Amino acid sequence: MDSAREDPDAPVSEGPGDPLDASTDAAVVVSGDGVVVGWTRGAESLLGFPAAEMVGSPAAHLLAMPRDPRRAAGIAERCRAGMGWSGVIAVRHRDGRRVDVDLRVSASFGIGADECFLISARALRRQWTVGPSFLDGFLTRSPVGMAVLDLQLRYVWMNDTLEHLGGIPREQRLGRRLTELLPGMQAETIEGLMHKVLATGDPVIDYEYLGWSWADPHRQHAFSTSFFPLLGVDNSYTGVCYMVLDVTERWNARRLLSLVNEAGTTIGRTLDVMRTAQELADFAVPRFADFVVVDLLESVLSTEGHGTWLSDAGPAPAKPLMRRAGMSSVREGCPEAVAQIGDRADFLPPPHDVHLLTNGEPVLVQILDPSDDLWIAEEPARAESMRRYGLHSLISVPMRARNTALGLTTFVRSVNPVSFQPDDVLLAREVVARAALCVDNARRYTREHTAAVTLQRSLLPHALTGGTALEVASSYLPADPSGGVGGDWFDVIPLSGARVGLVVGDVVGHGITAAATMGRLRTAVQTLADMEMPPDELLAHLDDLVLRLSEEWTHEHESDRSTNASFLGATCLYAVYDPVTRRCAMARAGHPPPVVVTPDGRFSFPELPAGPPLGLGGMAFETHEIELAENSLIGLYTDGLVEGAHYDMELGMARLGELLAGPEPDLETLCSAAVRQLVPVPQPDDIALLLARTHTLGDDHVVSWEVPVDPAQVSDMRARATRVVETWGLAELTMTTELIVSELVTNAIRYAEPPIRLRMLRDSRLTCEVSDASSTAPRLRHARSTDEGGRGLFLVAQLAHRWGARHTAEGKVIWAEQEIP
Repeated sequence: MDSAREDPDAPVSEGPGDPLDASTDAAVVVSGDGVVVGWTRGAESLLGFPAAEMVGSPAAHLLAMPRDPRRAAGIAERCRAGMGWSGVIAVRHRDGRRVDVDLRVSASFGIGADECFLISARALRRQWTVGPSFLDGFLTRSPVGMAVLDLQLRYVWMNDTLEHLGGIPREQRLGRRLTELLPGMQAETIEGLMHKVLATGDPVIDYEYLGWSWADPHRQHAFSTSFFPLLGVDNSYTGVCYMVLDVTERWNARRLLSLVNEAGTTIGRTLDVMRTAQELADFAVPRFADFVVVDLLESVLSTEGHGTWLSDAGPAPAKPLMRRAGMSSVREGCPEAVAQIGDRADFLPPPHDVHLLTNGEPVLVQILDPSDDLWIAEEPARAESMRRYGLHSLISVPMRARNTALGLTTFVRSVNPVSFQPDDVLLAREVVARAALCVDNARRYTREHTAAVTLQRSLLPHALTGGTALEVASSYLPADPSGGVGGDWFDVIPLSGARVGLVVGDVVGHGITAAATMGRLRTAVQTLADMEMPPDELLAHLDDLVLRLSEEWTHEHESDRSTNASFLGATCLYAVYDPVTRRCAMARAGHPPPVVVTPDGRFSFPELPAGPPLGLGGMAFETHEIELAENSLIGLYTDGLVEGAHYDMELGMARLGELLAGPEPDLETLCSAAVRQLVPVPQPDDIALLLARTHTLGDDHVVSWEVPVDPAQVSDMRARATRVVETWGLAELTMTTELIVSELVTNAIRYAEPPIRLRMLRDSRLTCEVSDASSTAPRLRHARSTDEGGRGLFLVAQLAHRWGARHTAEGKVIWAEQEIP
């Protein structure tokens, strides 16, 4: 390299990277009188003298420079004072050449009675500078484009790299400005930056922009540029130097990552399959393509579908059954589309078949040719669209997630003149993969939610009747799909003696498990109510059931660490209304109290003992009884109706009372209007409202007699009952009523304890009741042919529509109901 020269005035230390590391330094121990007493291998390596030659010799013999006794004495005094010394000196190598070293002398120390100094040294390497010819060659062949412009921003010098990057020959650039060569916004912006550099003197580093060049005019490139001012001998600015580097690959990688991240936050914001498909299409236009269609398999869009498992086995149809789920275009109305949203769309780019969806890779068609025979034969309508709207490049990406084929997404360019490149396939694949996962999540959720809603609706009562005791209406509103179906339920249960049971409950949690638990609890309440249990006892038995279900659930999922629902719980309110006494007995388990509206429009919430939620166990429930005037309104509801995001439960309960106290006479209209006004938008919880307007069975529908404990009085009771039935216009039931009364009264006189009472009720059915003070429950048995008795209850069971017994505080009641013709 004849262009390089030595500069002996600029020495630099050799040695390890850390300047404080002395592990490889040459070290020598010198006595106070200047004799070498210790010589290391490092010293031998540096100067070439072996220890045998140097130990015992004067250290001054190593100097390759004139001796300076006064300086040496000063250094010795400094080291004796404990401060040490360092500096650069020249020493002599064994072969006679001079070696410049960085010398350090330690503070003096003693070895026995002798004073000594530790001297360490490392050689200095010489600094090299670059000559003009070498520098010129380096700048010309640098992989970074470089140019020098004068104060008028005209080119005065440029290297070969910039000439190749721009595609403009050097002779055409020199003496001209950038805006003259590459007119456009970016050239003006770049010249503006260079003016700023000349005005402020501050460099601009790594300014990135997108542009094009004559070297590759059909492809957009990304460039990184830096600008700094050039100074003359008088420190005045003489021009601007700029450097440019093509960073297209880096920019594309960053763009790919940015778009993929943006897709993750833009696509899949809902759990709706169609909306997710449309979000994918909207995201890609115009960021990536000019026209995008998303076609999904029929099984994916069906709430009963399970997708298509990827498989190579078995024959497959040439065209899959798909429907258009989403599309977007830079042209309003998507005129390029052959199929509209919801239409059958069986598009696959020729010559591919259905296997493209199950095990194919993305398809890149860089140049679409509408005159291609294959397209004309297989996709004539789409070939015509390609010709009419200038569709010239295509990428089709199969949508797959969790080993399931979902559909096909196709990206097309028409307005953008640049064809899709292989790098674009990576972006399309990644975006579609994320969208496919969202579509699959939505598909799975929709199927589960539909199943849960179907299950829940099948478990709720389809028709409610309160007989003549109550006029009932109900409203049920399922949760917003994003919250999952809940476990709210309600029921109206006809009881004996014209009484009616009202129940409303809410299972903790959402999903199929909550809906199934709700069904089990509703069935249990119906069974317990048929056993004529009072409200507090019914809730106690229900609490035991929930405890057992919770234990079963915990045992079933104890090995599943991902399941966090280890407790099944519920709230419930159960009320029994008697239209004869107008009394309503009720108990609640952690549920909101009912609302009661009097006939004059005043509302209140009875202060019932709260009771613990079902599933806690070990706590008692209490029954509270109130009297209701005729035409009173009682409302049972779940907490979703009165709990809102912007108000608390007490405010919601007050609003419910005000709405139910309105003048609306129709109960169905009042019920739906109250729900609509309290919950105007979908809520994350189910909502149930059960309204009941009370009626009373007056003296013209109820009659009762005391029964003397005398078998001879049976015929009198039978006659009285017959007369009442005829008075009520039920002559067809005279004979069966006579037999039922005879058997029930006879059994009470024979086996029960007084007082005994016979009561007849007429509402939707004709009921005969015999009450006594005994707590012994009756038992139906089959008498043998030789038995003289034991057929009474069996006869009653055959004649009545249904019969049973219920316990009271005074004893029990045996009752039998007959259907009224």
